[in-house]
Amino acid sequence: MSATAAPELVIRNIGLLISGDLQRPILDADTVVAAGGFITAVGREGDLDLAGAATMIDAHGAAVTPGLIDSHVHPVFADWTPRQNQLGWIDSALNGGVTTMISAGEVHLPGRPKDITGLKAHAITAQRAFANARPAGVKVLAGAPVVERGMVESDFAELAAAGVTLLGEVGLGSVKAADEAKQMVAWARKYGLRSTIHTGGPSIPGSGLIDKDVVLEADADVIGHINGGHTALPLAQITCLCERCSRAIELVHNGNLTAALHALRLAKELKQLERVILGTDSPAGSGVQPLGILRLIAMLASLGEIGAETALCFATGNTARIHGLAQGIIAPGRPCDVVIMDTAQHSAAPTLLKSIEAGDLPGIGMVIIDGVICAHRSRNTPPATRLPEVMRRSA
Repeated sequence: MSATAAPELVIRNIGLLISGDLQRPILDADTVVAAGGFITAVGREGDLDLAGAATMIDAHGAAVTPGLIDSHVHPVFADWTPRQNQLGWIDSALNGGVTTMISAGEVHLPGRPKDITGLKAHAITAQRAFANARPAGVKVLAGAPVVERGMVESDFAELAAAGVTLLGEVGLGSVKAADEAKQMVAWARKYGLRSTIHTGGPSIPGSGLIDKDVVLEADADVIGHINGGHTALPLAQITCLCERCSRAIELVHNGNLTAALHALRLAKELKQLERVILGTDSPAGSGVQPLGILRLIAMLASLGEIGAETALCFATGNTARIHGLAQGIIAPGRPCDVVIMDTAQHSAAPTLLKSIEAGDLPGIGMVIIDGVICAHRSRNTPPATRLPEVMRRSA
């Protein structure tokens, strides 16, 4: 869009602005301006031209963060999952501040095809379906084939040419040996498909143990649920993975909290917090967690000796960078995917960040995707102390 175009959306009177960038997590600004679905300006209200804004939102001193990104989900089709026979789970996650989801494989589809032709067709269909229709407005990056024995290089070229950009969890299918996994990941990387590997004990029928040796040799882009999904590797193996591998360290809600805190401490000691990303690994046997990313942020901030602003960056800018996404950062030129949140009512802590560091969940007052309000006061979080208000909206 033109830099001189009138703003379509203005969020003013922001009390705290989280950037999503670990290098500068808190911005000295109180206003965000957007047009055409993208952020056009971030700064102090008195320094910005807000004339002609179609929608003016007063944050009333609440915080604004990038929309949360769930790096590990298992969607099927639309807003339904057969895992718990549940409808509306993505809409519920939106009410938990999640604006983007990244599939680690559509493994719960009843009768999921495991032959090569079928799995490719399934991946392409999932990619197309979620690209064509966003459940509740959430950006679901899907079409993540689970690799099976018998796949050859041309299969990956075909998937990439069809628009598939992800590889489902290596290890959930018949490919479990280190040498086979390494070859599949290499072919995927050659054709631009980002890969995740299952880490730890088996999770679903057909999966199996994937230990440190397989993970290290496969060299996938993401060490999927390094804290187990659900069963974690021994802490010594997690130490080995963090120290000997440079790939993303994914911590998930549906995993082992002790193992997650261990991996976080290692990343901090190694001065490699930029590797840490967050997911839920849901839907799963333990259900669907609409507030899973928020809970994981609060658990890591309260028990992992890191600031809440840092934990928020794990679930936004870090994940965006690892997956090559434009969202996840509040800055001009980025998609306007943001959450307005505040301290939960009656929290013992005096501020939003302090409340998260005390283990409380924030209250969400509004979720915006591509500059469009997709949810107002969350039906799932505790009520926020301060709520945003739409002051002006064009007809």
